[in-house]
Amino acid sequence: MSNGRQAPVRKRLGFFERYLSVWVLLCMVAGVSAGALLPGLTSALSRMDFGRDSHVNVPISVLLWLMIYPMMLKVDFGSIGGIARRPKGLVVTLFINWLVKPLGMAALATIFMRHVFAAWIDPETAKGFTAGLIILAAAPCTAMVFVWSYLTDGDPAYTLVQVALNDLIMLVAFAPIVMLLCGVAHVVVPAQVLVTSVVVFIVIPLAAGWLTRVALLRARGRPWFEERFLPRFHPVMVGALLLTLVLIFAFQSHNLISRWFMVALIAVPIVLQVYFNSGLTYLLMRLWGVEHSVAAPGSLIGASNFFELAVAVAIALFGPGSPAALATVVGVLVEVPVMLSICRACNATRPWYERRFAGRPQGAR
Repeated sequence: MSNGRQAPVRKRLGFFERYLSVWVLLCMVAGVSAGALLPGLTSALSRMDFGRDSHVNVPISVLLWLMIYPMMLKVDFGSIGGIARRPKGLVVTLFINWLVKPLGMAALATIFMRHVFAAWIDPETAKGFTAGLIILAAAPCTAMVFVWSYLTDGDPAYTLVQVALNDLIMLVAFAPIVMLLCGVAHVVVPAQVLVTSVVVFIVIPLAAGWLTRVALLRARGRPWFEERFLPRFHPVMVGALLLTLVLIFAFQSHNLISRWFMVALIAVPIVLQVYFNSGLTYLLMRLWGVEHSVAAPGSLIGASNFFELAVAVAIALFGPGSPAALATVVGVLVEVPVMLSICRACNATRPWYERRFAGRPQGAR
């Protein structure tokens, strides 16, 4: 007998998103091969900075702008005011993103890099790995969040608000969090370089995206902007992401080849942190009565990282061949398969999650 509910439609990703793990692997192979076979070219690219002693890599910066700018075009900051009607999910996500995740990663990095793995990692290298992991955790994900939300049948408007608010908070919180936690871990971070990185990789593309969005919405209207203008950037974003990954792996080719065991060690705290944060977010949202369409993408937002930004900042602060940069690169390797497994877990547990709300009016949530 039908209960009036339609069977959920299985979500299907586009060709690029469906095989994202494959593309990451291919980029790693291409980057490592380029670094090993073309060391002169790779070294020259890694030394291309914006001005003397700026430490902000030009190729990485350009590619990041080509990725981040289209992302920011999608963010409607005007929608933030609509969260007053159901703020619970947003409160949980922000609590995880800006308190639990950076503090938890700093603790895990210190425990594993300085103590558990001390027999294999010298103290200076451990400091570098710790710094990279802190930088990784201090940057909430922006781009892939929309993919994870789609896969878990998330509320797109709510996901958009979560991303918009995270971006605004990141403007003022990213640098202080990195400085504070790295200082606690006894890692020296050049404040001027960190501020420059925030301006280059967050402030400029965020402002450019917002100004473009406002101007074009006024001039051409929302249908044209969303149906004609935004789709033009998808191939640009895809190409920029793939080239960024190739460059990242090329800059780290020596470390990835000669220190593969270190890569496995770095992955341990990252994987633990991602599963812990996503699980905690999911359970807190259920406890607080948040609907699944907010809780599932919220758990993924609370766990994932803006790895492109983290890699760029680590390279700017410590150099392309540094342990800190290697730690953020491992985040790239871990991110996609782990997040896909969390998507499957959220979808599989949806009946259990919603059982608590059976018979409760929708407005009661």
